[in-house]
Amino acid sequence: MSDDGGCCRVGDHSDPAARAWLSEAIRRVEADANRSADTHLHVFPLPARWGIDLYLKDESVHPTGSLKHRLARSLFLHALCNGWVSEGTTIIEASSGSTAVSEAYFARLLDLPFVAVMPRSTSPEKIELIEFQGGRCHLVDDPSSIYDESRRLARETGGHYLDQFTYAERATDWRGNNNIAESIFSQLAHERHPIPTWVVVGAGTGGTSATIGRFIRYRRHDTRLCVVDPENSAFFGGWSEDDPSATGSGSRIEGIGRPRVEPSFLPKVVDCMISVPDGASIAAARWCSSVTGRLVGGSTGTEMWGALRLVAGMRSRGETGSVVTLLCDGGERYAHTYYDDGWLADQGIDIAPYTATLEKFADTGEWVEPPS
Repeated sequence: MSDDGGCCRVGDHSDPAARAWLSEAIRRVEADANRSADTHLHVFPLPARWGIDLYLKDESVHPTGSLKHRLARSLFLHALCNGWVSEGTTIIEASSGSTAVSEAYFARLLDLPFVAVMPRSTSPEKIELIEFQGGRCHLVDDPSSIYDESRRLARETGGHYLDQFTYAERATDWRGNNNIAESIFSQLAHERHPIPTWVVVGAGTGGTSATIGRFIRYRRHDTRLCVVDPENSAFFGGWSEDDPSATGSGSRIEGIGRPRVEPSFLPKVVDCMISVPDGASIAAARWCSSVTGRLVGGSTGTEMWGALRLVAGMRSRGETGSVVTLLCDGGERYAHTYYDDGWLADQGIDIAPYTATLEKFADTGEWVEPPS
């Protein structure tokens, strides 16, 4: 189709009906953000005499129950505004669970079909949540095959593969616009240590650490960023050896840890990394739940273990300040895994030594690493 004597060609994307659908789709996604209040910043109980404050940014209160609600919203807006998604497009995603739950929510909001490609080991609770949101789960035996399988399904359906592992770091406006970093620093503004010494996060896509690390530099804060990584994940080895081709075997801590260093992970914005055994992650999740009265997931346990180690280090050096980490999602999603003693036994995970470390730290402020 052409007009203006052939000097200008008008493509299908300028169709008034398509533009009207796009406008309405963006309005719906933006309306969801306007309806959602900011997430809470809870104070974790530490002795006041330590002079160190620990905060949990509670991302479990999002409409879909996890930190990934922010990412899903950003990914949908990114895909819509890039012209990759239109009316009727099937949305495909490779996900271990929580991202897919949130993306299924937004797909249903836009009346779009949604397929989550996930490892067969994904918790049944997450599968049920995806299906509750109207999504379909496509399970694979080999976790490393989720990328290729997602691309294949997108080709076969004529759909769009959102690809969180590539686009997470670029879909979010890291300079501000109410991203998670800006929210944390705004909420800390009236606390006794308003600029945190450390922010501690896990890495799944790498998008959250990229957003926070960039924001810290952009705002010229002295805050340092620590990324915690569960055992068997590739991120720690890739960061410590400066090797983006590093690989691992995946992770039993859903939502964080990957078999490869994902494209969205930006190692240069990370100041410190801590490798956390799965037993420590699960022990810390259970211990955090008992202390706070809020049931938390395994990735929150990984972050709590790292945050408490940093608090212990600050205390041993006589430093004061604040540390912030995330409550990524609720523990009710893991009733048949991390909170099931039978599952732990089947996996050969002993949390007792790590629980002892946490209890000793709570009693004395001393951090004693469990024997490896």
